Amino acid sequence: MEMTGERRIAAPRQRVWEALNDPAVLQAAIPGCETVERTGDDSFQARVAVKLGPMSARFGGKVQLSNINPPVSYTISGEGQGGAMGFAKGGADVALDELGPEETLLRYAVKAQVGGKMAQLGARLIDSTAKSMADQFFDRFAAQLQPAPGVEAAPTQEAAPMSQTSTTYTGPTPQAAPDTEYLRDADAPGPVTQHAAEGMSPGGEVHRPNPRPAGMGLPLRLLTGDFMGFPVQVWFGLAVMVVILFLIFLRG
Repeated sequence: MEMTGERRIAAPRQRVWEALNDPAVLQAAIPGCETVERTGDDSFQARVAVKLGPMSARFGGKVQLSNINPPVSYTISGEGQGGAMGFAKGGADVALDELGPEETLLRYAVKAQVGGKMAQLGARLIDSTAKSMADQFFDRFAAQLQPAPGVEAAPTQEAAPMSQTSTTYTGPTPQAAPDTEYLRDADAPGPVTQHAAEGMSPGGEVHRPNPRPAGMGLPLRLLTGDFMGFPVQVWFGLAVMVVILFLIFLRG
């Protein structure tokens, strides 16, 4: 059986090379792999469960690396025994081409041979199963090299300053004045604001404190008016005080 192919991987070539030599990454990427252990600088042993048509088996074998040219290429060869199912042996040439700082092209050429009961299943089934396993391997392998969500922070952008809308005042120029407007006419509408200049107001000439709206009733006027230069509220408070003192003297 012979098989060739290539796969683009979105990762730097050095990172891809390190992953191809990492037992944990290989175990997670190989379909049906149960264990991968490093036995030397250039050797591994693995155990893989394989389903081939109606047959299933577990293969245990050793893998040897040769022609090592980091981080460009190497040759991988190995042999596995599947008990009554038979055996498999072969090798592959693997090469890494750097397409860019964050992209690598992985090329492979595989030659393998199977024997025993597996060989009786026919070359077509064996080839299709091997192709499917290769696709699964590279999909899982490439997925492990992708950055986890949220690891790479998005480029920070300076917040745009908030736009400020300026309003141009075209009315009369304000004049310095007391904080309260005064109206001459008690029945005139109250001023627009209680912070304006002396002079003319929408309700008339400014001169009286405590502006009141037009139509104010007599009781309210009495309560808010002045008597002998003092607000009515002051006189009312004094009267209440006198009454209280008078009651105290009577009880004493």
